[in-house]
Amino acid sequence: MSTQQWSLDQSAAWAEEVGWLVGCNFTPSTAGNQLEMWQSETFDPNTIDRELGWAAGLGMNTIRVYLHDLLFADDDIGFFNRINEVLDIAQKHDIKMIPVLFDGVWNTHPELGTQPAPVPKRHNSIWVQSPGSTILHNSEQWDTLQPYVITLFEKFGNDTRIVAWDLFNEPDQMDRTTIEAGTRDQKITAATGLLAKVFDWARSTEPSQPLTAGIWEYDSNLNPVENEFTSFALAESDIISFHHYGPGNDLATIINGLQQHQRPLICTEWLARSEGSTVENLQIFSDQKVGAINWGLVDGKTQTRFPWRSWWEEVDEDEPWFHELLHSDGTPYSEREASTFQHITEQH
Repeated sequence: MSTQQWSLDQSAAWAEEVGWLVGCNFTPSTAGNQLEMWQSETFDPNTIDRELGWAAGLGMNTIRVYLHDLLFADDDIGFFNRINEVLDIAQKHDIKMIPVLFDGVWNTHPELGTQPAPVPKRHNSIWVQSPGSTILHNSEQWDTLQPYVITLFEKFGNDTRIVAWDLFNEPDQMDRTTIEAGTRDQKITAATGLLAKVFDWARSTEPSQPLTAGIWEYDSNLNPVENEFTSFALAESDIISFHHYGPGNDLATIINGLQQHQRPLICTEWLARSEGSTVENLQIFSDQKVGAINWGLVDGKTQTRFPWRSWWEEVDEDEPWFHELLHSDGTPYSEREASTFQHITEQH
C-alpha cells in the first residue's frame, strides 16, 4: 500500500501474484449503458450470473466493468450493495474485477432514470460519459466527485475480488463538445487535470490494488501520441494499461514499445474484427504475458457487434460482428474463436 506510485518491484510482485489476466469488458446483455447495469430498476443479477458463467467457460478470469458517479450521488448504499453482489457473483466463477470509475466516451450528458431505447444497429448508442461534460469542463466542480472516489476506495480498496482500478477511460476522446469546439485541446487539458485529482484521491486511501489510466492513441510509428493525458497516464500509472484495436503486427510493435516502462502491461480494450483485431491476437498477449481484456461478451443492448461507423452511416444487420463473442443464448459467434480462447487460456 502506498500514497505514491508503486515501485517497479511492487508492480512486478503484483504481476507475479495475479498471473495472466484475460477477460472482457462486461456489460450484461440486458443493459445498454452503465446506468442500466447498476440502477436498482434494471439491475439484473440473474443475467450477470449466467453470462459470467459463460465467460468462465471461455477461460476468462477478469472482467472490466464501468461504474458511474451519478449512481453514487443518487444512492451510494444501494450502489455499493449491488457492486458487492456482482463481486460475489464474479468470485463464484473465479473471476476478478477491474472497475472503471470515469469514462470520456460517447454521450456527454448522462441522466439517471429510465434510459432511452437504443438506436437500432448503432454501436453503443446510449452509452454515457462520467462525469458529464458540464462537470468535466468546469474545474470548480471537480471536487464534487471526491466523495465518490474516496468512499469507493474506502469500501473496496483492499478487496481481493478487485485486481486493479482503471481510473478514467479515454478521458480525452472526441465527442460532441470537441467537435463543436473544433479542437480536443480543451478536453485533453480538463481530463488530465481531473485525472490528477482522481489519482491523488485514490492514493490517499492507500489501496492494495494498482491504479492505472489507459492510453489509447498512437502516432504513425505506433508510439503513444505525445499529449498531456498520455504523458501523465504513463508517468503515474502503477501498471501500464492500453487499448489497441488493430492487427497483430501493430499490436506486437506497441507492446514492445511499452515494455520499456518495465511495468506490467494490460490491454484493457481490443477485438474489432474488421479493423484486424481478431481473436488470434490472444496468442500474442499470451506469449508476451500481457493482460488481454477484449471489448464485449454477449450480443445485447450495447449493440457493439456493430462497428463504430454505425454512428455516421447505415450498416447491415448481417455484416460480420465488430465486438462480442457470444449470441444471447450463449452460443459462440464463432466456434473456432471459442476454441482459441479455451486452448490459450488452458495453457496458463
